[in-house]
Formats: sequence, structure tokens, C-alpha cells
Amino acid sequence: MAKYQRYEVKDGKVVRKNRACPRCGGGVFLAEHKDRFSCGACGYTEWKEKPKEPESGK
Repeated sequence: MAKYQRYEVKDGKVVRKNRACPRCGGGVFLAEHKDRFSCGACGYTEWKEKPKEPESGK
């Protein structure tokens, strides 16, 4: 993803689109993967919750 796609300007203020890494701070973003968010700098990972499948009522 290019740098300009990570930010947006709303009402004259810069808004970050991606989440920041809680360990590294505001300048390092978490990469969004299919099943997780991860930081390339420190290796921090947050797993996304899997949607629960409905139980069959047999």
C-alpha cells in the first residue's frame, strides 16, 4: 500500500486510516491480513475473531 493511501484529510485535519501499533507508537502502522493485524517493526500480532458457525439443531 502506498503511503498516500494510509491517510485522509477531513475538515482540514489528517486522519490515519490504518491502526497504529500499540508497542511502537503512532508512526508505525499495523498491516491488515486475512486473519490478523501485524506490525512489521516489532512483530506484534492481533488475531481477528473467526465468525462463529451456526450449530446444527439435530
